[in-house]
Amino acid sequence: MEFGKATNLDAVDFTLPADHPANQRIWDSLEPNKNPEVYIGGPIWANKQYVGKIYPSNAKEKDFLHHYTRQFNTIELNLTHYQIPTPAMISRWKQEATGSPMRPPFVYCPKFPQAISHERGLVATEALTEDFVNAVLDLEEFLGTTFLQLPPTFGPDRWPILEKYLKSLPDDLKVAVEFRHQDWFSQPEVWQRTLDRLHALRRDVVISDVAGRRDVLHMSLSSPVLVLRFIANEGHPSDYERTDAWVQRLSEWFGKGLQTAYLFVHGGGENDTAPELIRYWVRRLNAVCGLHLQEPTLRPEVIQGSLF
Repeated sequence: MEFGKATNLDAVDFTLPADHPANQRIWDSLEPNKNPEVYIGGPIWANKQYVGKIYPSNAKEKDFLHHYTRQFNTIELNLTHYQIPTPAMISRWKQEATGSPMRPPFVYCPKFPQAISHERGLVATEALTEDFVNAVLDLEEFLGTTFLQLPPTFGPDRWPILEKYLKSLPDDLKVAVEFRHQDWFSQPEVWQRTLDRLHALRRDVVISDVAGRRDVLHMSLSSPVLVLRFIANEGHPSDYERTDAWVQRLSEWFGKGLQTAYLFVHGGGENDTAPELIRYWVRRLNAVCGLHLQEPTLRPEVIQGSLF
């Protein structure tokens, strides 16, 4: 992932910012939540480095998704950013998730196609949007939230386009919007107005924790649903320190009534280290927040010569 990539991690202040004041409106309408829905996973299942680690040592590529759904309970589905899934793909995804022992049950979180969000900027996309929405709604109980990732060129001056687009989507489609243009965050009144409007539209907002763009770590909620993209740095010590800070914040937010958390953990690079970091997240969430998430099982690495 190139967005927000930093070349000198030692120069980055990874301190988790304070909550945005707008969150208080969310907490005022809620009671403490002892049983939140927490979905945690990565952005990819097709990684050959997972064979012998979280997939069986004899796993075939065609079976990777099946094994993934037995280790995690969600995925940031980036594949749909590049193509609208076919009925056959949807059918297979549902089949592979069926019978997963994960709790909460496994859900896919598809990203809107870039043909809609980036190439056409949400304009004249009625047919494409209808095809995408109909496809992902066919996931039925296996559909979580969806991502509408706006390109870095989509600034606050284009809010009327975004508002019109969000209003055109079905009410039963969960949508979280990811903002990247710096002007959304550089003026506090603009961001506050954006949160107010998302709240009125009953749409969620994505928080991104990435080294090189600390402004997108805005710590704001427009609903009692957290959608977090946590971008790690391939096992750097700060990955685990940042996780600890987030788990503590989540413990506070659950105590204030946060209902649902979608946690998408990117390992950095090719995501080879994501399983280890997700396991750490799960262990800390269970210990600090009193949750009972099933942690992924990592098979011990066989060291050459250890069998002799």
